[in-house]
Amino acid sequence: MSVAEKGVEQGEVGTRHTGSTATRPRAVSTRLLRSELGLIMGRRRNQMGMLVLAALPVVLAVAVKLTAPNREGHDAGDFLVQATANGLFVPLAALTLEMTLFLPMAIAMLSGDAIAGEANLGTLRYLLTVPVNRTRLLAVKYASLVIGALIGVTIVTVVGAVVGIALFGAGPMLTLSGVQIGVWSAVGRVALVALYCAAGIAALGAVGLFVSTLTEQPMAATVTVMIVTIVSWILLGVNQLAFLHPWLIVDHWMSFSDLFREPPLWSNLLQGLGQDLAYAVVFWLAAWARFTSKDITS
Repeated sequence: MSVAEKGVEQGEVGTRHTGSTATRPRAVSTRLLRSELGLIMGRRRNQMGMLVLAALPVVLAVAVKLTAPNREGHDAGDFLVQATANGLFVPLAALTLEMTLFLPMAIAMLSGDAIAGEANLGTLRYLLTVPVNRTRLLAVKYASLVIGALIGVTIVTVVGAVVGIALFGAGPMLTLSGVQIGVWSAVGRVALVALYCAAGIAALGAVGLFVSTLTEQPMAATVTVMIVTIVSWILLGVNQLAFLHPWLIVDHWMSFSDLFREPPLWSNLLQGLGQDLAYAVVFWLAAWARFTSKDITS
């Protein structure tokens, strides 16, 4: 947040009147959220990150087009192979890959900057003296992470769909259950996949926000979130630790493929959303408990 914007926030507080007008309800301001989103979108490294997210679907689609893999003998769940018949499978293949590394890395960077980045730059203490209520600030920070997660997933989905349709065309889609659905129904399900994936990345953002309140080094917070993600994927692949899988944040991330069964397996999807919500609530509250009692020294 720039000095001018912080001054506007201070001006809002200073213009409140006493007496009877003090009880007059104020309109909810989105200035702080807009300022936070402006910072996120304005950082050069975040812009480069969005380019990387957009590049992978293009690379995948071009590679599939050039190699033209044989669909015979392949699993019906192989979205890359299915993309040769329908370009709408390209964003699904891209999300399958990016949910394992690139999207978690993107939200890890954003969440690392959320609190630790402000503390490292020395702007957090100034921001809180405006004053901005700590609970409100933390809520705005997490709201910006949720929007950032949605933006990242949307970039992958839209670029993947556009490139896929351009290279392979689009039409009625053959689901993983062997039932054909109309093209607009397929588009709607791809959109639902994007929202489902964004929910998972936003839940990881809550973990990152909590870690960000524990340190003043944004890189340390980013690395910690990536370690949590990578270890979770490794543990998920160990069948002997099946009892631990339901507790892992990534456990249901790939359940979005169930949207392309007929009928969709809504129970798995709802379990995944419930897990995302639980992680978001628990770790946001943990971040709130830490942040509201934290001695801001920088």
